[in-house]
Amino acid sequence: MRNLTYKVVERVLPLASDVVMVNISFLFAYWLAFKSGIGGERRFIPLSEYSLPAVLITCYWLILFLFAGLYESWHAKSRLDEFINVSKAAITGGIILFLATLDLSRPFSSTRIVLFGYMFSQILLVGGGRIAIRSFQRYLVVQGVGRHRTVIVGGGERGQRLFQQVNIFPALGHQIVGFACQAHEESELASRGLPVLGEVKQLPRILREHEVDDVLIALPTDSHQQILDILSRCNSLGVRFYILPDLYDIVTGQARTNQIYGFPLVEISPGLMPSWERKTKRLMDIMASALILFGLAPLWLIVAVIIKLDSKGPVFFHQERVGKNGKTFIIHKFRSMVADAESSTGPVWAKQNDPRITRFGRFMRRFRIDEVPQFWNVLKGEMSLVGPRPERPFFVEMFKKRIPLYARRLRVCPGLTGWAQTKQDNISPLNDLEEKLTYEAEKVRYDLGYIENMSLRMDLKILLRTIWVVIFGKGAR
Repeated sequence: MRNLTYKVVERVLPLASDVVMVNISFLFAYWLAFKSGIGGERRFIPLSEYSLPAVLITCYWLILFLFAGLYESWHAKSRLDEFINVSKAAITGGIILFLATLDLSRPFSSTRIVLFGYMFSQILLVGGGRIAIRSFQRYLVVQGVGRHRTVIVGGGERGQRLFQQVNIFPALGHQIVGFACQAHEESELASRGLPVLGEVKQLPRILREHEVDDVLIALPTDSHQQILDILSRCNSLGVRFYILPDLYDIVTGQARTNQIYGFPLVEISPGLMPSWERKTKRLMDIMASALILFGLAPLWLIVAVIIKLDSKGPVFFHQERVGKNGKTFIIHKFRSMVADAESSTGPVWAKQNDPRITRFGRFMRRFRIDEVPQFWNVLKGEMSLVGPRPERPFFVEMFKKRIPLYARRLRVCPGLTGWAQTKQDNISPLNDLEEKLTYEAEKVRYDLGYIENMSLRMDLKILLRTIWVVIFGKGAR
């Protein structure tokens, strides 16, 4: 019954929402044309006479959405991507209607204004309906409804790490049934309390007996033939296969696929963000930082006064950080700790309930207010709104020696916020060096994941998640 509810939410509700929202948008266009005054002087036509056109235009949009792939299975995917896809379809449909109704003798008539208003209402209404439904669908997945029964093939370190990540993020939509592993891996998995369903060679039986939907293959690269055998023997079982390539750990964040006459290649260290996106990203940085720094200047003046009243010391805190390509710069913050906090200790990590943090500093850190002066770094081009967080030279040298691929973070401009900051806890409660390094290594994996997928869409997604994180005081720093 629970899975039936999920299927209704996934398949039926989007269609029903589209029908309702398309017709509301149609009513809005009717209001623009005959009630708002925008339509100018024209013969009034009763709404009842638009019944057939409303049905036809609804069918038009549903067919367009169908061809745009908006009725394909949506499972644990991005709601932002869904909204963008709806926007693309609505703009395409609007352009088609614009061209179909174009009167060359009156190319800029009031009808054009009505049509543009109609198109944008489609984006907002249909897109908003989709986001509401997908949010409810995501909630169901987190509650355990509609998750795909999943088997992990490979019980090594990579398979176990994958198991941990899937369990940490239930919204991914996988319910791990267990492992299909090599014979020598069974004892280690069993000792850690991880479910073992059998050996890899028994995978067809495992998939049938446990009614598996998805298979996540986490075998090492030298298992090419074994992976091909798995795909061959299980091809007829109707199961989806996903491969976690070992090559990802070598070139992640710096690779793009290409080919030469059919031979697949991996290009190392390409410019993953197109030139126009890089320029747009920089323009967004300038506009946002100028607006926040100067538009809210009275608020920052009040913050400065409170800092001075709360504790002795300067208002601002300045520190050297490592930026793009290893170039150092001075980062600026509102001071949230006592003055000269590291005078007797040297560089150390902040801790939970750190006694060096002032009373108002704790409040500022809770809502990231202490980070606001970094918008000056963004305005100067030393940082961006989104990117890996910049670290101090002392720790960068340590991490480069202890964490594989750490230096790849330095290939892009550091940011005020990043993918890791929206995924990890606010501050690591770990004091042991090895545990801290493990925490930082996990952060690096998130950063490299961002670098691999750099785009304006990804930046927008991170910024929206950051707003949520700031409101609820979560996320890494």
